[in-house]
Amino acid sequence: MGEFEKEIKDAKRVVSEFLAQAKLKRGELVVIGCSTSEIASHQIGSYSNEALGEAVFVAIFEELCQAGLAVATQCCEHLNRALILSEADAKRFGYDVVNVVPQPKAGGSFSTAAWKYMEHPVAVEHIQAHAGIDIGDTLIGMHLKPVAVPVRLEHPVIGGAHIVCARTRPKYIGGERAHYSDALE
Repeated sequence: MGEFEKEIKDAKRVVSEFLAQAKLKRGELVVIGCSTSEIASHQIGSYSNEALGEAVFVAIFEELCQAGLAVATQCCEHLNRALILSEADAKRFGYDVVNVVPQPKAGGSFSTAAWKYMEHPVAVEHIQAHAGIDIGDTLIGMHLKPVAVPVRLEHPVIGGAHIVCARTRPKYIGGERAHYSDALE
């Protein structure tokens, strides 16, 4: 078995399960937070691994891109949880670019890999993603649109990391006589 083969297989399985349930449309934005420390069964922030970050990022990024989705990665707290995404997506969604480049110990190995593999990567401070994948309890909720709905996976792990996923939906408004569209669920 090759290095990180199990983690890559886990990552692809997680994305497949996530996409099957998340009801995403082409072009929508998915935020991913990832602790390589947690994947390697260590405490978050204590065991950053660049090679593991690259392997898992590439596996996830390829799957989400094939589904026609935009991807943002959440940096760690040392960069105030800034996000890395393509310059084109930052412009398309109207996000202001900030000046920082992630490193394994300041931003995290996963976002460092995003900077390496994305076309024209930039950093932004805030987004409102349509859905998210949280690998290792990195707390991505602040980067989701206001009404988040859990996406329950059958196998919510990559390596030793716990996975939490969510999608978003429009807010319900109106009173007892209001009717809602199932298409927006």
